[in-house]
Amino acid sequence: MELEITTLAERPELAEAMGAMPDTWPAFVLEDLVGWANFPRITVEFPEYVLVATDSEGTVVARAYSVPFALGGPGRGALPEGGWDQVLLWAFSDLRHGRTPDTVSATEITVATGRQGRGISGRMLAALRDNARRLGFQEVVAPVRPSAKHREAAAPMEEYARRTREDGLPVDPWLRVHVRAGGVVESVAPASMTVTGSLARWRAWTGLPFDTEGPVEVPGALVPVHCSVRHGYAAYVEPNVWVRHRT
Repeated sequence: MELEITTLAERPELAEAMGAMPDTWPAFVLEDLVGWANFPRITVEFPEYVLVATDSEGTVVARAYSVPFALGGPGRGALPEGGWDQVLLWAFSDLRHGRTPDTVSATEITVATGRQGRGISGRMLAALRDNARRLGFQEVVAPVRPSAKHREAAAPMEEYARRTREDGLPVDPWLRVHVRAGGVVESVAPASMTVTGSLARWRAWTGLPFDTEGPVEVPGALVPVHCSVRHGYAAYVEPNVWVRHRT
C-alpha cells in the first residue's frame, strides 16, 4: 500500500482526522485518568513527535504518538514499572520544568479498522524510530500492549512476554513486529495503566453484568478486572511490556 507518513507538525490540518480515525480500542481503555488528562496534550505540545499516515486518496490510515522525556533524570534511570502512565507524567513534567529529554517513548501506534494485516504497523514503528533519530535521539522505548494477550487474560504477563516460537521470535504478533525491527524485550511494567470506576460505569463500558465478586475477564482486557460487588466498584490494572530500540 502506498503511504505518505509525515509528522503532525508538518500537516496540522490532519489532527481532526487522526482523532476520528476508526480503531478497535476497547472503550474502558480510554478511561485511564492519566491518559485522559495528558494524552490529548501530545498533539498540541509535541506535534513533531506525532506521525500520521495517509493513503493515495488522502485518507488517514494510521497514527503514531510519541513523547520525549529524560530517562536519565533524577530518581530515574530504569524504565518505570508504571509504564505508559508514568512515561506520560515524566514527559509533561520534564516539559514544564525545562529538563532536556534524552529518550523518546512511543505511546500509541494504531492502524485504522479494516487496514490491519498489511504491514502498516511495522512501517509506522520504523517511521517513529527514524523520526526520533532525525530529532537527535539514539533510543526509542515502548510500553507495548501485546496484541494477543487478551486471549489469555489469566496468564502472567512476565511468562507470556517471554514466550517464543521455534524461530526465536515472540509468540505475540505485536511483540514480534518490535523484535523483528531490532527491539529488545526488557521488562514488564506491571501497572502501566489503571482504570477504575463504579460497577454501573463498567457495565456501560463493557455490556457485562459485573455482579460477581472477584476477577472478571473482559473482552480486550489483558488481565482480569477486579470486581468488588460489596463495595460497588471495579478496577483494572494493565501490564505492558517495555521494549527498547536503537535508532
